[in-house]
Amino acid sequence: MKKEQSVFVAYMGDSPMVKILDYLLTERHLDFSITDMAENAGIGRATLYRIWDSLIKNEIIIPTRTIGKARLFKLNTTDEKIKKLIALHDTIIMREIKKQGQKKQILVVH
Repeated sequence: MKKEQSVFVAYMGDSPMVKILDYLLTERHLDFSITDMAENAGIGRATLYRIWDSLIKNEIIIPTRTIGKARLFKLNTTDEKIKKLIALHDTIIMREIKKQGQKKQILVVH
């Protein structure tokens, strides 16, 4: 079953990096294993491993803890660049919510 494309992914482009960023931005207060990130973002683990170095090197994600053999990571919400991405993500989502609300008002009026 194919996952419906998010507003952020539709706006920014359907790439593995955008999908991971969308997932991490949406769930920014939680931490995840590599497997969870890949599954929930709708990409394969091999694809995630191809962009992993960039996520770590650019400090987009940071390690949080280890449970058994699994290392968990989360979005680095203290980084200034990430704060701007959060603002952009939220703006795109809010704009779409407002647009959908206006469409519903138009339907109700007519």
